[in-house]
Amino acid sequence: MMDIIWLSIIFIFAYFTVFYLIGFFAKNNGLVDIGWGLGFVLTAIFSLVYGGNYGFRTILVTALVTIWGLRLFYHILRRNLGKPEDFRYANFRKEWGRWHDLRAFFQLFMVQAIFMVMISSSFLIINAFSRGGFTAFDFIGLAVWMAGFLFESAGDAQLKAFKSDPANKGKIIRNGLWRYTRHPNYFGEALTWWGLFIIALSVPFGYIAAISPITITLLLLFVSGIPLLEEKYRDNRYYQEYAAVTSKFFPLPPKKKKSL
Repeated sequence: MMDIIWLSIIFIFAYFTVFYLIGFFAKNNGLVDIGWGLGFVLTAIFSLVYGGNYGFRTILVTALVTIWGLRLFYHILRRNLGKPEDFRYANFRKEWGRWHDLRAFFQLFMVQAIFMVMISSSFLIINAFSRGGFTAFDFIGLAVWMAGFLFESAGDAQLKAFKSDPANKGKIIRNGLWRYTRHPNYFGEALTWWGLFIIALSVPFGYIAAISPITITLLLLFVSGIPLLEEKYRDNRYYQEYAAVTSKFFPLPPKKKKSL
């Protein structure tokens, strides 16, 4: 069964190598963001098919990863397709100079491959070691995953609708789920992986899968998710007013404005 995991890891690194080559010739390393969600889908399907462990749990989890990954893939593809290279990657291109191509391969694409391996551990362990019928962990994990997926999808949909209204140009969304957390989509994304980890507790070695939700949660909170957006709006007075009364990550009732 370990062969499934090792070959899936090799598959992930090969996948990001291909995306690096595409980004290299297209001169757009932002394509790595588009490939993120799709990579989980292909890895989950690969591990299921290669392992041949077609139990109800493995099929369910692979389906959940596929639903989550395809939604994210389409969301980012629609947002980025046909647009110039994202400002973050464009800045790297300038800062790294002649070493850009080499550093992009290792610091962007291979680092993302490492993170994908860590986050994929939940469904890789399930697809490799799952046996037996459903347990309470399966039902609890599925419920948590569904809550996270709905939270993430609704947050993205509300933001898209807000931005599509010309009357909201220059404004900060503060309604819907965004009233309770400044990043409902990121909270929902983390929650889906905690759900998959709970399902993994139904199988041998499932506790090891804790690395999956811990990794994605830490990434969103401290590395590539929330910090970048918070920095982007650091000098935006309206966003700072919003941040003063709204939870950063966990959904909480808005704080009351302090009276002067």
